[in-house]
Amino acid sequence: MSDSRAPRRRRWLPFVVFALTLYVVVRAVGIPQGDGTPPRVKASSSGRTSSASSSAPSSATTTASSYDPAVYASQVRTRARQASVSAQLVMAILYNESYKPHDPSFERAWQKYKPAAAFGIANMHRAAFDEVKKGRDFADRRWADLPDDRDLAIEAEAWYLHDLAAQLPARWPAPYTKNDLLALGYNAGAGNMLAFARDATLGSQARSYLDRLHENWAKAGRAVNPG
Repeated sequence: MSDSRAPRRRRWLPFVVFALTLYVVVRAVGIPQGDGTPPRVKASSSGRTSSASSSAPSSATTTASSYDPAVYASQVRTRARQASVSAQLVMAILYNESYKPHDPSFERAWQKYKPAAAFGIANMHRAAFDEVKKGRDFADRRWADLPDDRDLAIEAEAWYLHDLAAQLPARWPAPYTKNDLLALGYNAGAGNMLAFARDATLGSQARSYLDRLHENWAKAGRAVNPG
């Protein structure tokens, strides 16, 4: 049976190439596309702070060239505290994942071309989101909400790190800190995280991710602990 999706993907290819080219040009010339105003988080009647309308700035004001994870320091501290994980780790991972354009329209266009793509500023895949939301106060939310709701993306990231931490043994022979392993687990999955804890050799992608985490660590600390 022929794959009817192939022509459709080819039709999307020129748009994706154009969007990527535009993104590179904008990054190169440094045109500001947002005012950098911190987002306002509006609590719902249930007390939680996650909705598409509450996660400003929207894609109209914040695009890849102006996006700075530090803008979301307040949400990071709140969600990290709720999930009992390090706020600095949550923020450092956001910096690690900030390499791609986090514009909702771009993310959805790219996902149509590449269905396995991740969504949101924490770059979470559908399977991971559907698993981590079980039994949580965002259980009724959809993976498709992540590009529009940055607070939800941070909340899901924090709880995913919480669930990874629960799988770590009390001690491990590898020369990595707990935060190192959680970041590796976030990037490569729980099974690889546990293998790395047993001192399995890091592949090039895992090593690059860990190196970038270390590069972003001090910056993430300043973002969540200003002054």
